[in-house]
Amino acid sequence: MSSSVATRGPVRVVGTGLLGASVGLALSTRGVEVVLHDPSRTALALARDVGAGRPASPDDAEPTLVVVAAPPDVVADVVRDELAAHPGAIVTDVASVKGQVLRELRAAGADLSRYVGSHPMAGRERSGPAAAVPDLFVGRPWVIVDSGASRPDAVLAVQALAVDLGALPVQMDADAHDSAVALVSHVPQVASSLVAARLRDADDAALGLAGQGLRDVTRLASSDAALWTSILAANASAVRDVLVALRADLGDVIGALDLAAAATGPEDVELGALATVAQAIAEGNTGAARIPGKHGGVQRSYEVVTVLVPDTPGELARLLTDVGRAGVNLEDLQLEHSAGRPVGMAAVSVLPGRAEHLERELRAGGWRLVS
Repeated sequence: MSSSVATRGPVRVVGTGLLGASVGLALSTRGVEVVLHDPSRTALALARDVGAGRPASPDDAEPTLVVVAAPPDVVADVVRDELAAHPGAIVTDVASVKGQVLRELRAAGADLSRYVGSHPMAGRERSGPAAAVPDLFVGRPWVIVDSGASRPDAVLAVQALAVDLGALPVQMDADAHDSAVALVSHVPQVASSLVAARLRDADDAALGLAGQGLRDVTRLASSDAALWTSILAANASAVRDVLVALRADLGDVIGALDLAAAATGPEDVELGALATVAQAIAEGNTGAARIPGKHGGVQRSYEVVTVLVPDTPGELARLLTDVGRAGVNLEDLQLEHSAGRPVGMAAVSVLPGRAEHLERELRAGGWRLVS
């Protein structure tokens, strides 16, 4: 095993979906022995085939650490069973809701000294072991939730797991975690799904006008319905509180738009109606600016260079190579492309003061830029 990691095997991973298989794959690539368990034999075999570990057997040595990657509605039962089956092991789970799990374990009389809740803030639109990648957690926050009775060595073991997988450990209590993820993860899922649902009966002509804005808003809408039903039910109170506040804001905007629609011209709109709409957009600007950027902390302001990229193989790679040759660090990249169009647009974000140099270098290399 590599001496560069603190986690010692065998590590038992229970549940071989995206998160469980990615944990196993990341540990395996670092030389840690991983054994896998999943009630689905197909998922288990696929996780094995992608390199996440080997299926558990009755002859296995006792695990030092158990990682439970099960849906929120069953994770407490699985954690309880693993604590009982492996009395020498530290057990953590990676479910996206922590309060309900901890309450159920406490009510069941589980050994909370060996249990530490956790939640890696990482994921993909795709699910299942086939979507697992070893670098899924790199640079992502990994919340560590002390049970209130967790042994110090148990907390340290879960922190070490997060660090070994490239994540950034963040300690929170269960209720604070659930309120936080309701705001930054669970409500965005609901909002994305609701907007995407409006497209079900849309005219093809309307959909043909779709640009990157719609794709950005609806990106989460392809998530697994059964999993997200379980997540939202487990965090119902916190999610509801955010949605109620959002409904009030939406009601204000609808009321203002009613007044605007009833007016015969802009000058006839009732005083304050347009200000309500403008305030909603402006407050969105303020909130978006607080989202942590690439290097953590408050998001930085970048300059954007927009380049037309031909829809042919290798052109995007050539663009990125030319950006590197220009000596400019790529801070962010957004692509906009619609089917049937011969070109797409790549919005390259760079540090302030570097855009003019990059534009000059790209034009010299034959790229067409959008002013």
